[in-house]
Amino acid sequence: MKRNILLLVLLIIPLHSVAQPPRFLKYKWFYVSMNLMVNDNLPKVESLMERASKAGYNGMVFADFKLNILDRMPQSYFDNIHLIQKLATKLHMDIIPCVFPIGYSDGILAHDPNLVEGMPVNNEVFTVENGMANVTQDADIGIVNGGFEDDNGDVAKGWDFQDYPGKASFIDRTVKHSGDCSLRFQDVGSVDPKYGHARIEQAIPLIPFHEYRINVWIKTSSFQSASQTAIEILPANGPGPSLCEQNLSVKPTEDWTQHQVVFNSQNYRSARFYLGTWGAKGGTIWFDDVKMETVGLVNVIRREGCPLTVTSEGGTVYKEGADYEPVKDPKMGRDPYLGAFSLYHTPPSITLTANSRIRNGQNLLVSFYVPSFTYDMQTSVCLMDPKLYQVLTEQMQQVEKLFHPSIVFMQHDEIRVANWCELCQKSGLTPGEQLAYNVKQCREIIRRISPQAKVFVWSDMFDPYHNAHDDYYQVNGSWAGSWKGLSKDIGIVDWDFDIRAKDLPFFAQLGHEQILAGYYDGAVHYTRVWLKDSIGIPNVDGVMYTTWQANYGDLEKFADVVWGGGGNRN
Repeated sequence: MKRNILLLVLLIIPLHSVAQPPRFLKYKWFYVSMNLMVNDNLPKVESLMERASKAGYNGMVFADFKLNILDRMPQSYFDNIHLIQKLATKLHMDIIPCVFPIGYSDGILAHDPNLVEGMPVNNEVFTVENGMANVTQDADIGIVNGGFEDDNGDVAKGWDFQDYPGKASFIDRTVKHSGDCSLRFQDVGSVDPKYGHARIEQAIPLIPFHEYRINVWIKTSSFQSASQTAIEILPANGPGPSLCEQNLSVKPTEDWTQHQVVFNSQNYRSARFYLGTWGAKGGTIWFDDVKMETVGLVNVIRREGCPLTVTSEGGTVYKEGADYEPVKDPKMGRDPYLGAFSLYHTPPSITLTANSRIRNGQNLLVSFYVPSFTYDMQTSVCLMDPKLYQVLTEQMQQVEKLFHPSIVFMQHDEIRVANWCELCQKSGLTPGEQLAYNVKQCREIIRRISPQAKVFVWSDMFDPYHNAHDDYYQVNGSWAGSWKGLSKDIGIVDWDFDIRAKDLPFFAQLGHEQILAGYYDGAVHYTRVWLKDSIGIPNVDGVMYTTWQANYGDLEKFADVVWGGGGNRN
């Protein structure tokens, strides 16, 4: 799970300046994400539980994709779960299963990929040839001099901006992917030690609400900042959200490799396209064959709220099943596994029926919906589709049957796409109101199926000082007011140390119990500072050792620093 707050782990706070923990800690949890379909993982979890118990932890928050699809699991999986349950009983430790992954939704989408939230694509032009209609590339849309063949010394023509030509960036006529040239950045840190900028930029025209793909071929050699290499698509005029939030996953040393992003133009007619690295240091990176194209029906969504329409340029509406065969992308939400998506693959065509009114050579205007991806293919579900709540109900029934949990942890977290499809738009609700509705429904599902279970949820999507606001990634509107859907019996797992002076009182005033989720694979002692700063705020009742890198090397140290470790349970 990607966290934007990871910088907090770099804090350096002297231990001697921190007072003893200010209150009794009811909850002392540690977070484990582990696939128990793999038998070799069972002893790893059991060892962690033994270590944690000796250090004074009393709860294991257990995340496993398989908890979303328990109806498909073999008996061997349940055997492994029963073994950790038996150990938990022996250790007097709660197992807290994670449920309802609303922000990182592949577990839900494994049941129906079409539940993904969709962004509209309006009136893309398709041309019919040999009974098949495919997207038509617009000659006026594209990247100028994407192969860097047109140059003036070390300056690439057609680009509006290039960092340090002749000093850190060069037109390379020896190493290239195709043609005669590529663009090379080399040892940028020695030229720009403060920022390490290694970027090129040009203005690109867009058609509103079209889906585009940008390809670039990249080669690296001992490039120290490969992970910071990115494509940015920013509004051309004034501030606005980035249209592209996908990782390129460039390696420090790799031969020529194609990297790509896909983005929706939304309401914009132009944008600034950046390619490069922010924070570059040593080593070398080459770019070549930068290309932009219209995508077509890749990952087309087919559900209520995401209609597909095909019309003539004159406005005639054609009928699916009569004028053209039913449209489906067989890889949508099934690549490389059910619930997952590939960024791009060969799009399906629109196939004419034998009695179609559509003719060869005709241009069609096609409108449809596709998912929007952030970072490493993160997707979110539509909050307003009734089928979502059927899936969540079935998941909770399976979790109740397996765990009969005393506590469950709802995974509403970093919901980065929302309020685009027709179901969302017709609801008349803001994103914040939709999320308030969603969390109410989720709480009722748990109350109905597992009335004995205490419920906790991540803080960020209900925190106005964190993510519950406007201008959040690809969200169409504001998350403000989402917290109004939280009943007072839902506990908050707070993971933003930097805003503690604001959000701790905020949730306390709403009547919520709070747990502080600390560590994040860095410093252990700031959680103790967090507890100290919560003095006077009621119901801050616990902490959680939280790792996204399966780093349990500091499990005992965290316990020792935060509450004294060992059997000391305050």
